[in-house]
Amino acid sequence: MTSVSPASTVPGPAAPWRRVVAQASFETRILLRNGEQLLVALVLPALALVGLTLAAVPDLGDSRRVDVVAPGVLALAVMSTAFTGQAIQTGFDRRYGVLRLLGTTPLGRGGLLAGKVLAVLVVELLQVVLLGAVALALGWHPAAGGLLPALLAGLLGTAAFVSLALLLAGTLRAEAVLAVANLVWVLLLAGGAVIVPADEMPAGLSHLAAALPSGALGEALREALGSGRLALGPLLVLLAWAVLGSAAAARWFRWD
Repeated sequence: MTSVSPASTVPGPAAPWRRVVAQASFETRILLRNGEQLLVALVLPALALVGLTLAAVPDLGDSRRVDVVAPGVLALAVMSTAFTGQAIQTGFDRRYGVLRLLGTTPLGRGGLLAGKVLAVLVVELLQVVLLGAVALALGWHPAAGGLLPALLAGLLGTAAFVSLALLLAGTLRAEAVLAVANLVWVLLLAGGAVIVPADEMPAGLSHLAAALPSGALGEALREALGSGRLALGPLLVLLAWAVLGSAAAARWFRWD
């Protein structure tokens, strides 16, 4: 009888894509189990959707309120998950040494980052389904021809906000990341043209807001889902933020 060496029965590491999917599944569960994250990612956007649709203020222009609010709330959802949630989670992972540990496993640093991005996309899909259902119940009628432009805007917005989240999480202490990420979320919600269009804001603020990733994403989604058009200017703004944010994160991100 031929003997089998114990070493030959030890399975090798899983395929790279399986490692990434496993990490993404873990990251997704962490995001969905976090009460604060669910509050920012789903509860507050849903309340904003219902409240701003039914209220008479602020002035959102001549279009039906739900047609303006719904795309803006979807942009807010992307910002909540891709920036605020990811910055806080990554910041505390870095504090507790999780990033350094996982970076030395077969998953690797690239696989870890890929898993985080994939988890963000999964949560965003859940947000779109749930918030979209609420918006449809409120009478929203998105332009069917704008689905592909909206998808492109969402992906570029996700890339921009994830890169900024990693930059923040990789350069500040976890407690500072928590404070700054939540503060930025509030400031962009109030004055970043994410829900209220930039052209409905005061003149001195509208140009600045349109140049922010929040304003660019909100405008791109309003154009896509409202009229079915590809908003080239806002998409270029998102691309610029994604490129600059990624370059800055690659340069200054610290794993420990």
